[in-house]
Amino acid sequence: MPTRKKLLDLQFIEARHKLIELAAFLDRIDRHSGPDDERLQAMQAVLPILLEKNPGRAARILDGLSDMSEEMLESAPFQGAFGAPMNHTPRIS
Repeated sequence: MPTRKKLLDLQFIEARHKLIELAAFLDRIDRHSGPDDERLQAMQAVLPILLEKNPGRAARILDGLSDMSEEMLESAPFQGAFGAPMNHTPRIS
């Protein structure tokens, strides 16, 4: 079983890159005008989970960024996914 040090040795640079990339994305959002939408609000709502010391952070973030609604849309607004709950507050447990 790997140790914390071994995991850090193997994966720290990749995790560091992802954090910097996320910060750069948020900086780009802040430089542009317009209202926030549900995707940004959902992302902001789950970011504090990263700093928790409880296991299961990935699952809680995924739940917070998942649309748990059961109602069907008449038609899709575009081909693809939103990547966050739309028109309701994300569920953070």
